[in-house]
Amino acid sequence: MFNAESIVFIAYFVILFFVGLIFFFNGSNKNEEDYFLGGRSMGPWVAAMSAQASDMSAWLLMGLPGSIVAFGFGQMWIGIGLAIGTAANWILCAARLRKFSKAAGDSITLPQYLTNRFATTGKTLQVICAVIFLIAFTVYVASAFVAGTSVFTMLFPGMSAQTAMIIFVIIIIGYTFLGGFKAVCWTDFFQGILMLIALLAIPIIVVATQNLDTSLLSNVYTYTDAGGAVVTCDFGTSLWSSSWQDIVSGLGWGLGYFGMPHIIIRFMSIEKPKMIKKSATVAIIWVILSLGAACVMAYFARMLVADEILPIGAQKTVFMVMARKFFPPAVAGILLAAIMAASVSTADSQLLVASSSFTADIYKPLIRKKAGEREVLWIGRLTVVAVAVVAYFIASSKGSGAQAIMNLVENAWGIFGAAFGPVIILSLFWRRFNYAGACTGVIVGALVDVIWLFGIKGTGVYELVPGFAAGLIAAIIGTVATKAPGKAVTDIFDTATAPDYDE
Repeated sequence: MFNAESIVFIAYFVILFFVGLIFFFNGSNKNEEDYFLGGRSMGPWVAAMSAQASDMSAWLLMGLPGSIVAFGFGQMWIGIGLAIGTAANWILCAARLRKFSKAAGDSITLPQYLTNRFATTGKTLQVICAVIFLIAFTVYVASAFVAGTSVFTMLFPGMSAQTAMIIFVIIIIGYTFLGGFKAVCWTDFFQGILMLIALLAIPIIVVATQNLDTSLLSNVYTYTDAGGAVVTCDFGTSLWSSSWQDIVSGLGWGLGYFGMPHIIIRFMSIEKPKMIKKSATVAIIWVILSLGAACVMAYFARMLVADEILPIGAQKTVFMVMARKFFPPAVAGILLAAIMAASVSTADSQLLVASSSFTADIYKPLIRKKAGEREVLWIGRLTVVAVAVVAYFIASSKGSGAQAIMNLVENAWGIFGAAFGPVIILSLFWRRFNYAGACTGVIVGALVDVIWLFGIKGTGVYELVPGFAAGLIAAIIGTVATKAPGKAVTDIFDTATAPDYDE
C-alpha cells in the first residue's frame, strides 16, 4: 500500500516527466544542436551540477559505500582518485574543450570533434568512436535500469521487477525523448542537489544521535556470492596502510574523466568559456562533499548495520538501510529518491550521448547526408527510444550471458578513459598533434585496456592505468613518426588558444 515514503517517491517522478513536457512544448529544441547540446546555452551552475550528477550514477550511493562497508579503507582511494580527476578535468580541459569544439567546425559530439579538430574528410575515427559509444552506453543504460529497479522493488515489495523496470524505462524515455539536452541538464541540476543533501543527511544525523563503537570495525564477515564463491569482508586497519594496488588503482580512476563523453559534453554546452571558472568551483565542491559523505556514511554503517547486511552480501543496500533506520518514512522517501536521481541522471545523459553519436556521426554523414534539421531531430528522438529498448532487454534478460554483459559495465569507464583520455588532452595542448596520432592513441589505449583486463591476471591494478599510459605513448609516437599537421589544423589550434576567442 501507499505510505508517506512511496507518495514522496512517486511525486518525484511525476515532476521529472513534466519537465520533459515543458521543454517539448516551449519550442526550445529547433535543431540537433539544441536537442543534443542545448544550443550551447547552459549556465555555469546547471552545467556543473549536470556534469557531476550524470557522472555519479547509483554507484555513488550503492556501489562505493557498499564496497567500503565490505572491504574497508582501501576502497576509499577510488573516491580520492575521482575527486582529483574531477578537479583536474575542470581546471585543465573544460574551457579549452569549449573553445576547441567551437573552433573545430562547431562540433556537437566528441567523435565529431576528434574528426573536425584535424580538418580531415575521413570518417573512420568518427565512426569507430560512435560505434564504441553506442554499444558501451547501451550497456551502461542497462545497468542504470537495474539499479533503479532494485529501489522500486524495495519500496513496493508487491511489484514485480519486470513491472518496476518498465515504469522506470518509460519515465526516462519520456522526458529525454521530449526535452532533449536542456531537460536532461535541468533535471540533473536538481537531482545533483538532491543527491548531495541525501548523502550529507545520514552522516550528520548519525553524528548527532549515535554512540559509535569503533571496535566493531574489526569484525570479519563472510557470505557466498551468486557464483558459489565465499567472499570475506575485512574492513582493514587504516587508509594509509592500504596496498599499493589499492592506491594506484584508486587514483587511476581519476584518469577516466578526461575521456568520459557524457561528462565532457557538458563543457561543450556552456554558454561562454569565461563561465567555466564558476562551474569548476561548483563542480569541485560538489564532488568533494558528495564523495566524502559517501565514504563517511560507509564508515559509520560498518559499525551500525554491518551485522544486518554483510552476512547476506547485501552491502549495496547500505544507503537504503541507513535512510530507513534514521529517518521517518516521508524523509526516507526523499532520500531513496536520491538513488533514483543518481540512476536517472546518468541514464538520461548516456541515452542522449548514444543517440547523438548515431545521429550526428553515423546517420547524417553516412546514411542521409542531405537530411534536414527536423529529420535529424526526430531521428535523434527515435534513437533514444531504440537504445532504451535494447538496454531494457539486456537489463531484464536472464542467464550467464546477460550477467557477463552487465559485469562489463564497470570496465566501460576504463575503456573510455584509456581510449579517449590521452587523445583529448593532447588535442587541447599539443599544436603538433595529428590525425594519425589520434587514431593510434585511441586504438592502442583501448586494446591495452582490454588485454590487461582479460589477459593479465593477478596484478590488482585497474586496467585504466596501463591502458591510459599506453594510449598516451602511442599517440605521441604516432604523431612524431608521421607528417606534421597542415595549416588548416594548426589554424584551428591557434584560433582556439587565442586569448579572447569566443569570450
